[in-house]
Amino acid sequence: MQSDTQAWAAVGAALYATDPQQKIEQVRALRWPLALMPEVLTPALSDMPGRPAHPLLVSPKNLPKRRTLHTRAGRFALLHALAHIEFNAINLALDALYRFPGLPEDFYRDWLRVAQEETEHFVLLRQQLRRLGGDYGDLPAHDGLWEMALDTAADPLARMALVPRVLEARGLDVTPAMRERLLAAGDAEAAAVLERIECDERGHVAVGTRWFRFLCAQRGLEPDRTFTTLLQRHYRGRIQGPLALPARRAAGFSEPELDWLQDRAARPTAGQPAAGVHHD
Repeated sequence: MQSDTQAWAAVGAALYATDPQQKIEQVRALRWPLALMPEVLTPALSDMPGRPAHPLLVSPKNLPKRRTLHTRAGRFALLHALAHIEFNAINLALDALYRFPGLPEDFYRDWLRVAQEETEHFVLLRQQLRRLGGDYGDLPAHDGLWEMALDTAADPLARMALVPRVLEARGLDVTPAMRERLLAAGDAEAAAVLERIECDERGHVAVGTRWFRFLCAQRGLEPDRTFTTLLQRHYRGRIQGPLALPARRAAGFSEPELDWLQDRAARPTAGQPAAGVHHD
């Protein structure tokens, strides 16, 4: 059996792998137990995860506007944006595993599972890109997801509040409509992939909720107020609706949180971009 140090090094190797196929293979090869390794080994952390030279990362304002899904190019652009999101989600889950020491064993178990599920989402979307005649990296993308990772790197409470419960939770709101648009365009295969991803993402947001509330309890903080405080402190976009209330409730959002989010979504701030994980 591999030692704790060897196993923890394997997490870091997966996080910093730059080739997508290599990252896929390394994440798939990770095995439990990974528990308590941050107490055994202090990892060497970098601000940037491993990722390929392409896609070229640009400002969100320099990305093309939404295209019709009734064309191959339009469907490819949507699926490429989603594949980029899932590739980043692999790194975000690995970073949560690798960065935050001293948490309960189940924290590391949960984020290992999330990393492996995000890997399979990326694989499924990459298969769809290849079906349409291209591959991941063929179009430009933006780096907003990792900017949030850097902004919350010092505190697991902020990370749990902002990444799974804001950025990933946005996918619960918008994926059903994207799936319906793909079906209307006659692409049932891609729609089925989004249905699989949506089902898993509910669980990922619930993982974020679980550990956000654990950390609030550990620090004697009231969770609803803490969530809105952290969101206002770290989130530079605007809350965009409509919210998928049943899915968010299933992922652990409280009614006060949902009321606050809906109030903010109803009165967006002029001049701020709408931001979120899953969008086209």
